[in-house]
Amino acid sequence: MFASFMTNTWITATIIAVTAGILGFFVVIRRSAFAAHVLPLGTFPGAAAAQLLGVQPLWGLLVFVAFGVVLLQQLERLGRKDVAAGLVLVTIMALGSLFLSMSRAYGEATFSILFGQLLGVSRTQLLAVAIISAFVIAGVICLFRRLLLQSAFPELALTRGISAGMTNLLFLALLGLVTATALPVVGALLVFSLLIAPAATAQTFTAHPIKALALSIVLSLVVIWSAIVFSFWTNWPIGFFVGATGAVLFSAARTFRYVRSRWWSRQRFVEPTHPDKEHLDHPHHQDADEHHHH
Repeated sequence: MFASFMTNTWITATIIAVTAGILGFFVVIRRSAFAAHVLPLGTFPGAAAAQLLGVQPLWGLLVFVAFGVVLLQQLERLGRKDVAAGLVLVTIMALGSLFLSMSRAYGEATFSILFGQLLGVSRTQLLAVAIISAFVIAGVICLFRRLLLQSAFPELALTRGISAGMTNLLFLALLGLVTATALPVVGALLVFSLLIAPAATAQTFTAHPIKALALSIVLSLVVIWSAIVFSFWTNWPIGFFVGATGAVLFSAARTFRYVRSRWWSRQRFVEPTHPDKEHLDHPHHQDADEHHHH
């Protein structure tokens, strides 16, 4: 598990987890979970097209991510976000089925794109992940206040001249880049779990932006590290353990919050009655005090 051939996997997974934890915070507060689901699936035909053309899968992923981001942005201007995301998903998956039908050499590569690949992360892939993730993190740092204000207080952001359309386009572009880098390790079917579950769990515990962002990164690392360990032991796809661990964390956080809120409610409404307090609140005692005062 900690052998030399696993070094690139651990480093790549750590970089992806940090980046996904940062961007996932905004995915949750912007309610963009459907977009985070559509873009990974939209890059799947990109990998099939790359196999068909005989080029590196990353190029196909990036091209289809860009195509999905632009199409999603344009359709969102015309109607509801959920309908737009659904139309993008249908369009891109239709193209993917066409590319898959034209290629005969996509079996192993397609499986790794769908479900993730624990072994075989090369130095070239690691370098690409590191460069793209650094670019995404730098973009989030530059756009942090803008994204936070437009996500939490859109009316106030509009009065300050922050364009909602441009902000959404930049956010989708960053989300698409994270998706393209995470696919080789996590897989297309469950990469959105890494974007949503840790951030949603973090925001269950705290509403403070910085604390929630830091906790989202920590939980994202816990999810992907534990997924690597479980996948290595069982030889099951790493994407399964990413999704399962994220679901368990979120369910546990919601259960803890529910139990804590019920406990505080009982403490608030069930107060112990002190005998002296009851004696002082008695009407006859109040009359006696008034008479003694007079």
